[in-house]
Amino acid sequence: QVPLVESGGGSVQAGGSLRLSCAASGRAGSSYVIGWFRRPPGKEREFVAAISWSAGSTYYADSVKGRFTISRENAKNMMYLQMNSLKPEDTAVYVCAAGRSNGMYNFWGQGTQVTVSS
Repeated sequence: QVPLVESGGGSVQAGGSLRLSCAASGRAGSSYVIGWFRRPPGKEREFVAAISWSAGSTYYADSVKGRFTISRENAKNMMYLQMNSLKPEDTAVYVCAAGRSNGMYNFWGQGTQVTVSS
């Protein structure tokens, strides 16, 4: 059973919206925190947002604050990233991750491509 499976990526014009989903199973579903990272073309992986399963505490990168919203649905072991006002610089492979804390991730998904055109 794959611990983390992403869905919802695609292509959109600047200013548009996309919603990413991450289904967690097994030990990944029992992690304390779950979140998103992204790998822009030719760049290093960067943190996007995270949320704790229990308290719902959220963390965001400055570059997405006010535009992206992370949420979770505990009963279904699902986590979502609503992305609004998308910019071309948001183009990246978005990867779901889970772990003990924001900063200690030990489960990773395969990623889903998000492409924002100008």
